[in-house]
Amino acid sequence: MKKTGAQALMACLKEQNVDVVFGYPGGQALPLYDALYHESSIRHILTAHEEGATHAADGYARATGKVGVVFTTSGPGATNAITGIATAQMDSSPMVVITGQVPCNMIGRDTFQEVDVYGITAPITKHNYIVKDVEKLPQVIREAFSIARTGRPGVVVVDIPTDVQNAPVDYQEEKIDISYQNSDLFHPGLYDQEAQQQAIEEAIEALNACEKPFLLAGGGVNISGGEKELMELADKLHAPVACTLMGLGAFPGDHPSYVGIVGMHGSKYANQAVQQSDLFFAIGARFSDRVTREVKTFAPKAKILHIDIDLAELNKNVRADIAICGDVKNTLQAILKGVKKKKDTAWLDFVHDMQKKYPLKYPSHDHVNPQYVLQELDKLTGGDVIITTEVGQNQMWAAQYFRVKRARSFISSGGLGTMGFGLGASIGASIGRPGTRVINVAGDGCFMMNANELATVSRYQVPIVQLVFNNCALGMVRQWQNLFFDQRFSHTTLGGEVDFIKLADAYGIPGYRIDTNDEVDEILAKALAIEGPVVVECRVHPDEMVTPMVMLGKGIDVQLKVD
Repeated sequence: MKKTGAQALMACLKEQNVDVVFGYPGGQALPLYDALYHESSIRHILTAHEEGATHAADGYARATGKVGVVFTTSGPGATNAITGIATAQMDSSPMVVITGQVPCNMIGRDTFQEVDVYGITAPITKHNYIVKDVEKLPQVIREAFSIARTGRPGVVVVDIPTDVQNAPVDYQEEKIDISYQNSDLFHPGLYDQEAQQQAIEEAIEALNACEKPFLLAGGGVNISGGEKELMELADKLHAPVACTLMGLGAFPGDHPSYVGIVGMHGSKYANQAVQQSDLFFAIGARFSDRVTREVKTFAPKAKILHIDIDLAELNKNVRADIAICGDVKNTLQAILKGVKKKKDTAWLDFVHDMQKKYPLKYPSHDHVNPQYVLQELDKLTGGDVIITTEVGQNQMWAAQYFRVKRARSFISSGGLGTMGFGLGASIGASIGRPGTRVINVAGDGCFMMNANELATVSRYQVPIVQLVFNNCALGMVRQWQNLFFDQRFSHTTLGGEVDFIKLADAYGIPGYRIDTNDEVDEILAKALAIEGPVVVECRVHPDEMVTPMVMLGKGIDVQLKVD
């Protein structure tokens, strides 16, 4: 069947069951958008900015497990998407970004709105293409989706010149299985299968022999759908379980074995448990510096077990005694066949005692306590929401005090730490999972990075709650200046000139302000009762800090004393 390249692209998207695309049109994407005009089965969400489109597609992907899709034009359209591309790639989020490009015969001539998208995105993607032959376009699109979703998920960029979008091509439909494709136990072709099976047996032996096991769940548990297996392993071992930022939701936040996050802003009891454990099992986690801090002193008494689907992550940051390169869910299933249920609960009882002795705590004062807001939000919603966050203090408070109970229900920028991520991500998450309330937790600095996406929220009446902790400061950077730079607050104190309630009103969105803890329950209940979007501003003291805190170069059991 003869189609234009743009029409063939639409047909390929339908093969992949793509039902929504996030984007922003422009000159070199016009054939693409013209073909989209005739495809009623594919919904297009017009964002206020290309960065917002990438964050929305990222949030959609993380909330649903599907591949997020972005359309942009050439030049600044493509470069505006760079931050979102890098954000998604760092956090293993599957995304396909399709960019328009100047015609093939104009490439390399500094043509209007021309940039080398292929060269710019190569270091920050899983794979990328520039398609100069329309005959190759359908196969490239199919490969792009397969690469984005399989193995360790990531971002694929496909750059398509306008003459290729307009050129005729003989399109033949293909039936494609787009189900989760990490069916192999071990990463194929990378490790000797016999050696990997031996590693499984060694892991089983180590788990059965240990007395003080500690489990760390990373994003790989969420991606593979291995929550059930993780729960079974924790119950068999009577082991405390922590989650990385990407792993939140992989283990219920209200489970007795859950100890929260570990590392830089982990609780004293969780960090102490890591340091006293005799076996530390990292499951689909990459041993980020925010988790380990000083690697030489991390889990000094423990045998290290590590599962990851990405061979490059094994022995990269922490040397593992037993390393298995494979899909988390399938590998855990193999391990569970040999793990015996422990009878002794003394280790977990000890961790519970430390939990009572060293609870998370925060000071009380005349302003709103963000920690209290998140605790009350947890109670009011029963945790049956999706939380997206910005980056900084708001992000850490959410990770510490909101008990995430379900997989794919906590969406945050971990690896890149992208301010302005949360609002776009909340849009995508809400569209991907209609019927589930989405709450974006932000600081005032982060929120203003991409507050223009309130236009998108208003246009489509996306039913999100935008929760802004307004401390009139760039909170986390100011916290560091407070602690380590003798309170020289260089350009981190914001004037508070923005009235966020009026800003919401300008977009036709209702807004509420919380000035004291006494108002928290009533106003949150009002906001949650609204079916459409709503903005809630909380007035927070600028000296409110995220505690506990461990500095770089120190072991995770050496926490700063912060009054």
